[in-house]
Amino acid sequence: MTTTGPATTAWHGALFDGAFRPSTATVPVTSPATGAVIDTVGAAGPADLDRAVRSALAAQSDWAASTYDERQAVLLRAAHLLGENPERLASWLVAEAGSGQGKAAFEVGLVVDEFRESAALASHPYGEMLRSSKPRFSVARRVPVGVVGVISPFNFPSILSMRSVAPALALGNAVILKPDPRTCISGGLAPAELLSEAGLPAGLLHVLPGGGDLGAAMVSHPDIPCLSFTGSTAAGRKIAAAAGPLLKKVHLELGGNNALLVLPDADVDAAASAGAWGSFLHQGQICMTTGRHLVHRSIADAYISALVDKARTIPVGDPADPGNALGPIIDTNQRDRVHGLVTAAVEAGATLAAGGEYTDLFYRPTVLTDLGADNPAWSQEIFGPVAPVIVYDTIEEAIDIVNASEYGLSVGILTGDAFKAFELADRIHSGAVHINDQTVDDEAVIPFGGVKASGVGGRFGGPTANLDTFTETQWVTMQSEIARYPF
Repeated sequence: MTTTGPATTAWHGALFDGAFRPSTATVPVTSPATGAVIDTVGAAGPADLDRAVRSALAAQSDWAASTYDERQAVLLRAAHLLGENPERLASWLVAEAGSGQGKAAFEVGLVVDEFRESAALASHPYGEMLRSSKPRFSVARRVPVGVVGVISPFNFPSILSMRSVAPALALGNAVILKPDPRTCISGGLAPAELLSEAGLPAGLLHVLPGGGDLGAAMVSHPDIPCLSFTGSTAAGRKIAAAAGPLLKKVHLELGGNNALLVLPDADVDAAASAGAWGSFLHQGQICMTTGRHLVHRSIADAYISALVDKARTIPVGDPADPGNALGPIIDTNQRDRVHGLVTAAVEAGATLAAGGEYTDLFYRPTVLTDLGADNPAWSQEIFGPVAPVIVYDTIEEAIDIVNASEYGLSVGILTGDAFKAFELADRIHSGAVHINDQTVDDEAVIPFGGVKASGVGGRFGGPTANLDTFTETQWVTMQSEIARYPF
């Protein structure tokens, strides 16, 4: 894949407010694979946020008053443009986010689907008639919240931005988007260019690359009543604490330490393939990554051997080369955190069965065995290409281990008896349970989210969840004459 040169990008040195505007402050965008600066974009501060909110407020009321098919047409056009030329986004996912080319293509497909499903959301029924004990018409209807603030992460930057931006726009809101500063092109500026080309009126979408200070300003801003955040549980807790006294509508999709439960009747080769995909896809930098493998003792040796073979043979390197399935960790801080947890795991008694090594930001797929439940690589979300494996003897023991985590995002169960696994799902505390699949999955049509420390405040995807997240309920009554009272 090739990348557009800095001199030719619309966003070079700019912020987006319906058009690309030069910024007084800029920040370089660096490729994690090569260390090269691949572009320079605008850097936003609190004054930029204030201007963006004023502009969004001015534009939002007309957008909310537009007919559903006007909003729908923009999103369908965006889906068409991206489907027609996926490279306009995929190339930046490879260069900026370190995505393997297969992962980049998959993510672009998710964005196309998100635009299409959000277009359908614009025409979805948005209320219901209610019964009343009085002689009147009574209805509950959904109305836009106004301005939605979106804070998105680096790992799947395009879809994790657009899964909030697209439905919020479809439902008549304006959006202020703060993408992660490490992936602000694929996470915001490139999709904004696409939506602008598709006909989105100016002022409805603002993309402001910035750091934690800008995110804090969004949380505290009085004219941003709704916040959609995807990121770490630690950051989500800070946002919840700051937004709580302000009584904001806050939606947090947070981390996970997801379990893959391999039952004794599972096909070992197929299970190891699923486990490797779940743990190593995009270098393990996914909230749904398989972070815990629970394998029955009767097949544990065979499963570990197969998983180790896969870890040792997966090609890792610059994702610009399509022969490399895995690319780099996003930056040195994250790489050092991953390696620190692997090192701590071994010091605590784990066996390093594969990996545990890196060159620059390229971390080898890693398998850890002989862990205890208190081992840091088992109890913490690693966010790297690491597969910790624990052996269990009984289903009851395994269920207890799965549920012991503070997280509850995604669980996979691999078995020869799918209905048996379906019955087990009743006992698992998780926002998603995938039977005969690994833990990483998402679709625009499903209400995605977790429980416990993996999320709070709402879900993303599907008409009901998106209506709950990006609108408020308004109760309206109407009667033919003025009601009379005894006063």
